[in-house]
Amino acid sequence: MPKTNARKHAAKLIPVFLCLLILSACKPKKVEIAPEIASSDEAMFKLGETFIKKDTEKALLYLRQVIDSFPKSFYAQRAKLLIGDTYFRKGDEGNMILAAAEYREFISLYPYSPSASYCQYQIAMTFYKKALKPGRDQTKTTQALAEFKKTVANFPTSEQAKSAQEKIKDCEERLAEHSYMIARHYHKTRAYKATVSRLTEILTTYPEYSRMNEVYYFLADAYYRWEKPEEAVPYFTKLISDYPKSEYVRDAQKSLKEIEQRPKGQSK
Repeated sequence: MPKTNARKHAAKLIPVFLCLLILSACKPKKVEIAPEIASSDEAMFKLGETFIKKDTEKALLYLRQVIDSFPKSFYAQRAKLLIGDTYFRKGDEGNMILAAAEYREFISLYPYSPSASYCQYQIAMTFYKKALKPGRDQTKTTQALAEFKKTVANFPTSEQAKSAQEKIKDCEERLAEHSYMIARHYHKTRAYKATVSRLTEILTTYPEYSRMNEVYYFLADAYYRWEKPEEAVPYFTKLISDYPKSEYVRDAQKSLKEIEQRPKGQSK
């Protein structure tokens, strides 16, 4: 097999190996338990809880045994939560995937549990914690936003819904900032059509964006430089009326004056 094809083949196998590693980590293993402890869901849970910080792997085996032996038990729910939280606290990419899987399974098994809202919020947090800054790939931010919205939609009266609302604002601010940075790059390179597309997206999708005055100005300016003054006027006007203290007001007024003085139908 040629080296290039071999490399491509190996690259395709990497995700498969990662999935197998994650699945193998989730696969229950046998653990020796004294009969008096094995007969008590509470005793077995507390044993697992005790080992969480000293021997995490051993603790997880005890906790999974609670779930396997007493699936309908209150302690089975607590064990499931503790397993998810344990993976979550580790914080790396692989463990966040495992944590999200545990939380999703909890919701599936115990949809009416008071802890279901917490699990949904934690699923969102597994993405939020790994989200990158604006200017870099925003896939995790988008995923976190979707999961936070599920928290609000599915558990509107929960305590987690309030926290999710704040995180939603933050995620939308990040995504808007990301689009704004791209739009400014397009504007600087005179790609005005692309600038308009990005800034219009911010207006319609992220109306609470903190730098909306700049969005209005550069959207208007892009139309103006694109020789579409009629489309520029409403945005220059909106900037001046809604953000009178903006640093871009003077430039907007100047551009409006130039548009007004230009004979109808004349290009820039």
